[in-house]
Amino acid sequence: MRNERSIDLNADVGEGCGNDAALFGLVSSANIACGWHAGDESTMRETVRAAVKKGVAIGAHPSYPDRENFGRTPMQRAPDKVYEDIVEQLRALNSIVVSEDAKMTHVKPHGALYNAAARDPQLADAIAKAVRDFDPSLALVGLARGAAIDAARRYGLHPIEEIFADRRYTADGQLVARGTPQALIDDPHEAVQQTLKLLERNADTVCLHGDGAHALEFAAALRAALVSAGIEIKSFSQTGEE
Repeated sequence: MRNERSIDLNADVGEGCGNDAALFGLVSSANIACGWHAGDESTMRETVRAAVKKGVAIGAHPSYPDRENFGRTPMQRAPDKVYEDIVEQLRALNSIVVSEDAKMTHVKPHGALYNAAARDPQLADAIAKAVRDFDPSLALVGLARGAAIDAARRYGLHPIEEIFADRRYTADGQLVARGTPQALIDDPHEAVQQTLKLLERNADTVCLHGDGAHALEFAAALRAALVSAGIEIKSFSQTGEE
């Protein structure tokens, strides 16, 4: 169980936004784009090396095959096909991670795939089964209290319950859809206050989007606020080793 006085702070990276190296000085875990919504072999390797240099935990950030829309457009894709998609992307990133003498610790689906997995038990099962079959030691990150968390438990994976600093929530605990007014939080003070409130629930990690216009400002503000509150920033992989 996570120490109540520590939390993981993660960022979605390897998406060509130019903030990754600076973010790695502030976060504890990284979710690296696997080429299907952003990135390629070169960016994956560069991002892995930067994460290793800063001691940041490395995770895969697999997506629907949707570079045109950055993986943020819902797709109708059969669960067995999603299973194959996940395995293919994990293989691509892991081959680079291993070649850099590093280790992958977790998987966090990206964008529309992540949101669908939070609601759809069949899709969540396909993702969890793919992760288990690829490497059962990998943790699966999903929206706190969502279907992906339940699926992780069913498949014997370490579930990582995630909250968001820079996204607003609906009344039923889902994320407000992108493209909807007020979906994104632009004020760092609001992001900090939302995070501190959400941490009153059971949560293992806090996400901020590395492609956000205010990513570095948010990361610095979040880290300072959490440390000020006596909460240590530590990856869930480090916590699990204790």
